[in-house]
Order: sequence, then C-alpha cells, then structure tokens
Amino acid sequence: MRKIIYSVNLTLDGFMEGPDHELDWTVVEEELHTFFNDQEQKVDTHLYGRRMYETMKYWETADANPSSSAVELEYARIWKNKSKIVFSKTLERVEGNARLVRDDIVNVIESLKAQPGKDMYVGGAEIASSLRRLGWIDEYWLFVHPVVLGRGKPAFPAMDGSINLRLAETRTFRSGVVFLRYQQADRGQ
Repeated sequence: MRKIIYSVNLTLDGFMEGPDHELDWTVVEEELHTFFNDQEQKVDTHLYGRRMYETMKYWETADANPSSSAVELEYARIWKNKSKIVFSKTLERVEGNARLVRDDIVNVIESLKAQPGKDMYVGGAEIASSLRRLGWIDEYWLFVHPVVLGRGKPAFPAMDGSINLRLAETRTFRSGVVFLRYQQADRGQ
C-alpha cells in the first residue's frame, strides 16, 4: 500500500512559517534543492490544504521566471507533473494537475492509498494533523533549518497522545539544514 509522507521545512523551534506566514527564513540552496528534486521521484501525489497549495502554486509558472536557476526549473517541471489533491471548502478552483476536494477526506485518502502508484506527500500542518489523527502518516521527512523564530505556525499542532517513531535516515547539508526521516515505530517498513 502507498505510504503517506509528511514532508515539511521547519525551524529548530518547530515552526513551519513565521507569525505573518513568512517563509524568508528557509535556506534552500542548490544542494538542498537538488535533494528535493531527487526526493520528488519517490512520490506521485501531493495532498494539500488550501494555504499550502496557494504557496506551492508558485511552481506552476516558475519555469517562466527568467531568474529561476536550473535546479528550480527542474523542480517546476517535476512538480507540475505530479497529481495534486487540494482539500478546501473555500477555494473556488485549482490549476494545472490539481483536483479540488471539498469534503469526504477519509474516503478520498482511503481510495488513494488503495490505488497502485508511488507514495504521497502531505503538505500543510492542518491536513497533516488530520491524517495523523487517523493514523495515516507513515513517515515524517523533516528539513530542520538553522533558525529559531520564537513564534509562528507550528509544524505539529497540539494533539492527544504521542506517536512513537524510529529514525531511518539523516543528512546534513552545507547550509546547516538537517534532514531527518522518521518512520512509525510500530509499522514494518
């Protein structure tokens, strides 16, 4: 069965964006961006809430930006080809290779997990929190950036109980970003 992976850039103190939704603290240089591009080969579907989709929608037109680097152009090409499921009650429409789902997240995710294909990324703290409550996140891919914000939007909203994980992979980038890949401890991976 396909895995669901929560992949998130976060600060050392656990925030995925600043208090005004800013992301200017992220350090995404060529080495890290190349790693992102390589990791994208492992998935074929992105699961987004409205806010994360609106952030990532930049990649629909990034290939037309003359200041985009070669690695950014490659990411735009890869991202545009991925299926995207956007869960939102407020969005009117989505673009490109995206499908808007207004309700019934449980049946949609169950159906996706049962279909053949590669793994799926979940992007956005709220949607990840919903999937975590259902026990559907199989792996956590954390990109910890060398910054402390002190406040902002937490990558892991409050929850009841705990989740036991085991470390499966680490990597440190020249920029100081550390990649941590965790798997559910109670699942054979």
